[in-house]
Amino acid sequence: MKRETHKPTGPSQRMLRVGELVRHALARIFARGEVEDPALAGAVITVPEVRMSPDLKLASAYVMPLGGGRAAEIVDALNRHRKFIRGCIAPELELKFAPEVRFFVDNTFDEFGRIDALLRSGRVQKDLHQDDEASDD
Repeated sequence: MKRETHKPTGPSQRMLRVGELVRHALARIFARGEVEDPALAGAVITVPEVRMSPDLKLASAYVMPLGGGRAAEIVDALNRHRKFIRGCIAPELELKFAPEVRFFVDNTFDEFGRIDALLRSGRVQKDLHQDDEASDD
């Protein structure tokens, strides 16, 4: 009898835990304004998600400035300072090696808006009302 091997379908618990540690460390650095760059002046940056590579050597940080303005400019500035940021988060992580951090614009809010607009569209509303009428019969 052949034994089936189970392949993980998502991130491991360790990847999730380390991702959260990195996310919190980045949020603290941004809140304290430790990264000095004219593009970041006055920007309030949120870090909704950090995804870790399986070997924990690479962290993909998804960030969004409050209000969503100048997102690409802010991500470029953060990527310019990623070695400095890596040095700032390293002591907080208690890992053998601090991960390299890469920053990306978080587009989940745009995606939520697109889905919401689709759900409110006339075509979907028409289908919903037809289903309601069919269930009343």
